[in-house]
Amino acid sequence: MLYRTDSSLGLVQGKSHNGKQAFFFECAHSFLESQVSAVKPLFITNHLLNSLSKPDHEWFLSHSTTIHLEFGEVLYNADDEMKYVYFPLSGFISLLVDIVDAPSIEMGLVGNEGMLGATLALGNNHVPMQSIVQGSGSALRMDAEVFDQRLETNAPLRQLIHSYLYVVSLQLAQIGACNCFHEIQQRLVRWLLMSHDRAHSNQFYLTHEFLAKMLGVRRSSITIAAGVLQQQGLITYSRGQINILSREGLESASCSCYGAAIDVYDKNIAKPSEQTKSINPFN
Repeated sequence: MLYRTDSSLGLVQGKSHNGKQAFFFECAHSFLESQVSAVKPLFITNHLLNSLSKPDHEWFLSHSTTIHLEFGEVLYNADDEMKYVYFPLSGFISLLVDIVDAPSIEMGLVGNEGMLGATLALGNNHVPMQSIVQGSGSALRMDAEVFDQRLETNAPLRQLIHSYLYVVSLQLAQIGACNCFHEIQQRLVRWLLMSHDRAHSNQFYLTHEFLAKMLGVRRSSITIAAGVLQQQGLITYSRGQINILSREGLESASCSCYGAAIDVYDKNIAKPSEQTKSINPFN
């Protein structure tokens, strides 16, 4: 869900994909027209997989397929049967909860700090939340049955995934509390930091409509909050294109929920092994 990275790496862009969120079409087309030729992709690893031993890491690479994550692509709807698990290398995935008689709201992000499909370790092969690609990139994709079988026979992997699920549960609770008690501007800053961590770039594309949907607020509220951040010299924002000007300033403007989510990850997920952190999964 949340993991801080300090590197400023390129973001791989993609095309729009059919999905029930109609606004993704407009976002994706505008994004491609203005940005795809200007951004160069760079290789990024998955921190969760890099926490494994070298043999386990190599096993994952040999049993996975590298795929492109397309902006706006619906990987799963809630309660879908899980056919694949995903380990993002770049780009990121939004996790949304549908609410009766109200717009869906984002509860978390999955980037190269984690995976999509960890709930298989709980013995349930149905997806708990809708999963939509929010930032284009790439991922390692593995057949869910193969992953599940590996969980049954590999204790270190099972322990790692259980630790990750514990982290995710705490982060979901933190985000829920943040949405209830903190001001819109603080929540927007937290969300920008989360996206910045996973975009691996100081530039990424997010419309007012998309941000409002993710935070569960009116579009006009996002316009006001983003305007304040621009006046403070923390970001620039034009036609959905966000440029992070001051990472330090955003961290100072954020509520404590952002740092708390990072801390719980750092305390429970092992740092990348010296044996695995330099392995390129594209080799």
